[in-house]
Amino acid sequence: MNIQIFGTNKCFDTKKAQRYFKERGIKFQMIDLKEKGFSKGELNAVLSAVGGLAGLLDTENKHYCDVKYLLPDAVVEKLLDDPSYIRTPVVRNGRQATVGYQPEVWKTWQ
Repeated sequence: MNIQIFGTNKCFDTKKAQRYFKERGIKFQMIDLKEKGFSKGELNAVLSAVGGLAGLLDTENKHYCDVKYLLPDAVVEKLLDDPSYIRTPVVRNGRQATVGYQPEVWKTWQ
């Protein structure tokens, strides 16, 4: 298992995801989206795993209206520049990925 957690240190759900994997003794790599965003390849892999932009965008972000009406390619570019529009945590295990706190899915990865 090669777990990557993309999130921020201030995100409550990201902290819960880290605790979930720590409690089970599963090693993971934490990537703080405020310091280092997604690469284009990583973002495309996550988008295909979660079913597109609708599953990845944080609709409760106060600036969501900035990307709401953009074309998909423009939204992807915006996410690469500013990952704060992404709902966290994004947890990857190879080609699989989840958005948000989803221990019921992570349990099937073990």
